Amino acid sequence: MLPFLRPDLAQLKAYTPHPASAGESLPPAIEFDQLDTNESPVQLPDELKAKLAWTYQHTIATNRYPDGGHDVLKQAVVEYIQESSHDSSATFTTSHISLGNGSDELIRALLIATCLGGAGAILVAEPTFSMYGILARTLGIPVVTVGRSDTTFETNLAAAQEAIEDTQNPPIRAVFIVHPNSPTGNALTTAELDWLRSLPEHILVVVDEAYFEFSQTTVVHEVLARSNWVILRTFSKAFRLAAHRVGYAIGHPDLITALEKVRLPYNLPTFSQAAAHTALLHRHLLLDSIPALLQERSQLITALRQFPQLQVWDSSANFVYIRLKSPLLKPDTALAQITQEMKIQGTLIRHTGGGLRITIGTAAENQRTLERLNVVLHQGNLVE
Repeated sequence: MLPFLRPDLAQLKAYTPHPASAGESLPPAIEFDQLDTNESPVQLPDELKAKLAWTYQHTIATNRYPDGGHDVLKQAVVEYIQESSHDSSATFTTSHISLGNGSDELIRALLIATCLGGAGAILVAEPTFSMYGILARTLGIPVVTVGRSDTTFETNLAAAQEAIEDTQNPPIRAVFIVHPNSPTGNALTTAELDWLRSLPEHILVVVDEAYFEFSQTTVVHEVLARSNWVILRTFSKAFRLAAHRVGYAIGHPDLITALEKVRLPYNLPTFSQAAAHTALLHRHLLLDSIPALLQERSQLITALRQFPQLQVWDSSANFVYIRLKSPLLKPDTALAQITQEMKIQGTLIRHTGGGLRITIGTAAENQRTLERLNVVLHQGNLVE
């Protein structure tokens, strides 16, 4: 290791994106069904791509920096939040919004604003989105983990409360939780929400609603009543803009002011801002496709439950989570083999949290998933 690098970096692992096929014995020029990162299975409609192409050609000055305040996009985000909050009495303004280069940048900003410099630790319930822990550790911030129920994946609230009250370790300054959770797909329960509401004001509650458009369950109204709550959302999933990396935070104006202080200047490229704004202006065109995706999800879950080797959970997101009932090998070894065999056949799925997460694809992709999984589960003595 280079002598000028922090020694603890040697112990850290980077986030793993789409697996590379270089050096592996795979069919030539294979076209993968990319069902491992919870993206939309379809691109923007051609008419919106055409609008963006026109925008890039005629209105974007590539020699100029982006709008560093994100004013136009913030206003469109506010209108969308207002429309989708399910609470006509809730009033949001641009002072409640911070925009980031994906939710990851906002997570990092929240960590810097709360825990950096030995100020405290974060609490997460595993399995969950790995970037909370990865980003925290890269900043030298302690990560306290608690478990989840093996049957419902609800947070172990007794262990979480014990961690909050522990005076022997760095104090918990922020709790990160996904609603619905990734990779397990379960929404927050009444008990979990009540516990989060009970936390003192000096602990930040971060509720990641990356899959809100699929679950239609939100706690965004809590932001108006609780200064220590912040909601994260993204354009990478339902809005089909993963390539543009746009996320937003909804929080108390004082918290948003702090995030604006620690984010990088000009953090969101002009074309990404234009893409997100265009998506919001045409949101009904994009979001009207969600019922069909949810129907595909229901059909995939039903079909997966026909495999006697699998335990399959309901999902409130755009993916399904499964585990093996009776592996002959060690569970992680069997899951790794299944993931690799599926990849060789052309389907990418995610091995995480002691199970497999499968993104809902097109009807054709979902059918191929079932056919390939059937082959994999009945070869190589992976499972009984």
